[in-house]
Amino acid sequence: MSELHDLPALTLRDALARGAVSAREVTEHFLRRIDALNPDLGSFVTVTHDDALRAADHADRLHASGVALGPLHGVPIAHKDLTDVAGVRTTLGTAALDHAVAEKDAPLASVLRRAGAISLGKTQVPEFGLSCYSENRIAPPARNPLDPRLSPAGSSGGSAAAVAARMVPFAPGTDGGGSVRIPAAATGLVGLKPNRGRVPSGSAQADLGQLVVAGPLAHTAADAGLLLDVLVQEPNYRPTSAASRYPGSFLDAALRAEGRFRIGVSTASPFAGAGDVLGDLGLDSAATDALHAGIGMLQRAGHEVVETALTYDRRYHDAFQLVWTAGLATAPLPADREDRLTDITRVLRRRALGRSAADLAAAVDVLRQFEHETIRQYSDHDMILTPAVAMTPRPIGWYTDADGDTDYLRQCRYSPYTSMVNVCGLPAVTVPTLRLPDGLSMSVQLIGRPGEEAQLLAATAQIEAVRYADGDFPALMASGTME
Repeated sequence: MSELHDLPALTLRDALARGAVSAREVTEHFLRRIDALNPDLGSFVTVTHDDALRAADHADRLHASGVALGPLHGVPIAHKDLTDVAGVRTTLGTAALDHAVAEKDAPLASVLRRAGAISLGKTQVPEFGLSCYSENRIAPPARNPLDPRLSPAGSSGGSAAAVAARMVPFAPGTDGGGSVRIPAAATGLVGLKPNRGRVPSGSAQADLGQLVVAGPLAHTAADAGLLLDVLVQEPNYRPTSAASRYPGSFLDAALRAEGRFRIGVSTASPFAGAGDVLGDLGLDSAATDALHAGIGMLQRAGHEVVETALTYDRRYHDAFQLVWTAGLATAPLPADREDRLTDITRVLRRRALGRSAADLAAAVDVLRQFEHETIRQYSDHDMILTPAVAMTPRPIGWYTDADGDTDYLRQCRYSPYTSMVNVCGLPAVTVPTLRLPDGLSMSVQLIGRPGEEAQLLAATAQIEAVRYADGDFPALMASGTME
């Protein structure tokens, strides 16, 4: 029998449902693994041993009673430390605020608790979730399990590291500019950003820029589909909720892995319009090789993969930064604690406070025009293929060893392909396509048509099947069964 942590989330879920293993056994196993690995990886800021074991015992009593079980009965997960979980402190990754214990679950935590999932704790994030790394001033940095000298990226980096190190089978993340997809790419996972309005508890319909969604971090397309199915199963009281175009479940779409698609390839980035500020946005050799590997795998799976010439509004860089950071202007920070902020937060907050309402309105208008024009260009294809990131994972401290502006510019150079998808509200997924000789993983990004997460999961599963046939898909090669 395989070790519990080597099982796909789907296999573990099924074993729990039929009673082949108890929730207590599973929870204890993963807590032991966290205790062993987390000191070196910094994935968790808070581990909730007692709460998790109480939840596991309750889950086992439910199983024994014969009542209907939730779709994630007994499956361990973890939440970013931006998400309130009842009875657990929320730090938001900042030393500038008191860390209050949450009185109730946030909607994202609530829907997963109702589904039967068991939270094992809270994971590391950058301050306020602003950055594409997971370092702050309140806890050790999250480290990449593929090489602990490197960052697992962010802002869902602690969760990605926990999944990659198999301290949890999968986890929800949130993505306002790439914060699910970028850490998935850094750690060799599947990271799915759903369409705007798809996930009620993280719909990108509550923040000013309509950017932030919730989505899964997982080892496989099937596990990502399983988690997404749960995240969408709640009412969305907004008039622009995204309806799935696929008649079955997202898990079913991943398992069927059907469809042949016209896929446009592009390395254009809207940040290139700020070349005078950002400098060279070129791809390193690993990112180029991963893109070429992805093209080859998609062609072997039967897709039409063609070059496409995309152009982006040169005003994007300034408009995105203004809207993305606008919330810092209203953050309730005591004046005497400003010095506790990280450098990048302090720089961006001061800049946000200096903007006028007219500046903000103009920036939002630029992004809405960008959304329309970009989706129009993409509409000639079923999907757009881009690099996931422009470089291999960065060393711990690479972003923060200079001033806040340099930090921001380095982030743009590392991940110039993800935030545009949030602005457009489209679904996208990052998929591992290349394992480097040193064990690092590199990925590509697939951007779907509006509402087509099912197609993205199918294409992801097809890439996995090609890698598996080549003997080069660690997530499946290492997995097993409960038999």
